[in-house]
Amino acid sequence: MLNPELREKILKAQRNEIAGHLIYGKLAKGLKDKEKSHILEKISRQELKHYEFWQSLTQEKTKPNKLKIFFYIFIAKLFGLTFGLKLLEKGEELAQDDYERLKSISSHIDEIIQDENSHENQLINLIDEERLKYVSSIVLGLNDALVELTGALVGFTLALQNTRLVGIVGLITGIAASLSMAASEYLSTRQEETEKSPLKSCIYTGTTYILTVIILILPYLLFKNIYFCLSLVILFALSIIFVFTYYISVAKDLNFRKRLFEMAGISLGVAAINFIIGIIVRKAFGIEI
Repeated sequence: MLNPELREKILKAQRNEIAGHLIYGKLAKGLKDKEKSHILEKISRQELKHYEFWQSLTQEKTKPNKLKIFFYIFIAKLFGLTFGLKLLEKGEELAQDDYERLKSISSHIDEIIQDENSHENQLINLIDEERLKYVSSIVLGLNDALVELTGALVGFTLALQNTRLVGIVGLITGIAASLSMAASEYLSTRQEETEKSPLKSCIYTGTTYILTVIILILPYLLFKNIYFCLSLVILFALSIIFVFTYYISVAKDLNFRKRLFEMAGISLGVAAINFIIGIIVRKAFGIEI
């Protein structure tokens, strides 16, 4: 007999499994690649099997959360299949101590645990997305833009004291740097023994760089208060770092907190140094604009 607390946790897992069954099924139907579609269909059937097992324990049917189904399908299409599926799997896991408590109820729990911990992850890892193959190029463009341009904008802000001028100088600097970085990535990839296309690596790096540049200089083109713009630059930089780090951490199964502090620390450290340089340049050359 299940106690109320454990029963509620199983019902939650049961609702997750039926939602997962429908999500994987819908995603499978939307794929043109037959191999990927077959993978998702297998996962969908497995989720249904898990749902039926939990139902056998609770003796209760549960309805899927339609909003959750819409959300995960939207996320998978926006950020990629691997990210969407791994994010979904993270939300489906029962706590390990709950599994241990359930082992005394059914002999099939070990099989469920094995499925949840290994088989589904192995299937998901078979999905080879182009955006993950070129993630190193994306990281290169993003990191360089954040570190270089955030620092440069802080320095320009303190030295020039004019929002529009800082925005224009930042845009010119960012475009030049993005072209230089893209070219360097093209030449670097050509020298490596890799399956990656040098041209695609170049495009991913350059595009990521220039999009980051546009986001960071936007405040200077929209607002007049120089220090308000500077605050927005720091806020935008931290937001980009947070979102991208979370994406990579989920898609690549990496430590989120460690990567977040590392990227944020480097970007803010360079920004602080340029802040000091900007003050020194302004005082040394007597710049008043």
